[in-house]
Amino acid sequence: MANDPIKQFHLNELIPLEIGGVDISFTNSSLFMVATVVLTSGFLIWATNGRGMVPSRAQSLAEISYEFVAGMLRDSAGSQGMKFFPLVFSLFLFILVANMFGMFPYFFTVTSHIIITVALALLVFLTVLGVGFLKHGFGFLKLFVPSGVPIVILPLVVAIEIISFLARPISHSVRLFANMLAGHITLKVFAGFVVSLSSFGAVGIAGSILPMLMTIGLTALEFLVAFLQAYVFTMLTCMYINDALHPGGH
Repeated sequence: MANDPIKQFHLNELIPLEIGGVDISFTNSSLFMVATVVLTSGFLIWATNGRGMVPSRAQSLAEISYEFVAGMLRDSAGSQGMKFFPLVFSLFLFILVANMFGMFPYFFTVTSHIIITVALALLVFLTVLGVGFLKHGFGFLKLFVPSGVPIVILPLVVAIEIISFLARPISHSVRLFANMLAGHITLKVFAGFVVSLSSFGAVGIAGSILPMLMTIGLTALEFLVAFLQAYVFTMLTCMYINDALHPGGH
């Protein structure tokens, strides 16, 4: 069980709570979500407090993060999209920091649970729906009617567009969840090989060299994936916001 690659994803109750028969216990997942929010908020407050003409390293990092997400949002949704910057910036940092937390031994990877990624994806999906209909009314439905499509195949294209739109929360959430889950399982398996082989003495230690090198390589790759998944989730969010603001195209 020590090398069980699935054990790292188990939810453990830290503070049992139940209200009206509903279990709302504070778990290890809750702890790391709180830690993610506290660390991110604390860092940004500290880094931007008393800003100087010559920025400190912390201030530079905060400003680079700001400009990175702001540039992504402006490029995807235009200047109107900047109204949604707080949402997009919060999502990016939450996912990025949560992913990075999961890279440390004995820490918990919040985004490896589908319920978390679904909640984030539904937040984006419902925001797009709400903004689209509030801003354009039924004109938002133009999103499902691409221009220049022959009338003969228009019903088929519209049906495909609607199905594709409704599937967004699924693809948006599963992509993040599956990548984090699969990466951590693979990493745990190779690390388990190293531990198991090392218990067989000198021969086992020699045989564990290759799994050890693979583990080091996979660890570096997982750090890259942790960033890329936060970037991809955020980029898709920007594109979906653009659809809400400009359902008929620019």
